[in-house]
Amino acid sequence: MDVEVKKSSQPTYLQDEEVKMYILKSQQGDRAARDLLVEKNVRLVWSVVQRFINRGYEAEDLFQIGSIGLIKAIDKFDLSYDVKFSTYAVPMIIGEIQRFIRDDGAVKVSRSLKELSNRIRRAKDDLTKKNSQVPTINEIAEYLDVSKEEIILAEDAGRKPTSIHETVYEKDGDPITLLDQIADKSDTKWFETIALKEAIKQLDQRDRVIIYLRYYRDWTQMEVANRLKISQVQVSRLEKKILKTIKDSIES
Repeated sequence: MDVEVKKSSQPTYLQDEEVKMYILKSQQGDRAARDLLVEKNVRLVWSVVQRFINRGYEAEDLFQIGSIGLIKAIDKFDLSYDVKFSTYAVPMIIGEIQRFIRDDGAVKVSRSLKELSNRIRRAKDDLTKKNSQVPTINEIAEYLDVSKEEIILAEDAGRKPTSIHETVYEKDGDPITLLDQIADKSDTKWFETIALKEAIKQLDQRDRVIIYLRYYRDWTQMEVANRLKISQVQVSRLEKKILKTIKDSIES
């Protein structure tokens, strides 16, 4: 990699006014100003890298990729935006790392999870043939003698990433996406799309499963309830709580 950025032992922080001043200088061709901004934002890059640890990549490699995203953020930041530079830079850094992982062949999944995922597929086939219906998570867990959480984790790990802009369903010919379902259209800002994705990633396994089944698979609350072995009322209550958590995360 061409980017040579090292962790600073004693980083100091720039005030917002100073950051924007150096960004302006950098965008006008001042290489020293850009290098200074990179140096002062090393911790920001490392904080993002922590989210991608244990995915089969070296932290230093991810840091180098993230640094490229930081440089792109410096070059593209619009000084007319009334937002902090870090608010703009974090999604840029995340996006650069995610593109690297995607282009490299998707997120690495441990061998144990892959093996469990294969066992789950075989168990589903066996139980479906035996009972003439698709088995629940509890039934699969009991059949394989593993916990329900392990089943959910293995299935989630083996699932291909889905864009929040992917159409969930169409209403009167207009495509409806997950972002349309959750984001407040009256106050949607340029960074909310990425903020939504990050908010979903912070949910626990069960809540992510509910969001996935309801908004990506278009399951009814009753179908979700049967899958998770809980009542429809519980699903409704949980769904409202999850959507509020996501909205609060975006707004904060």
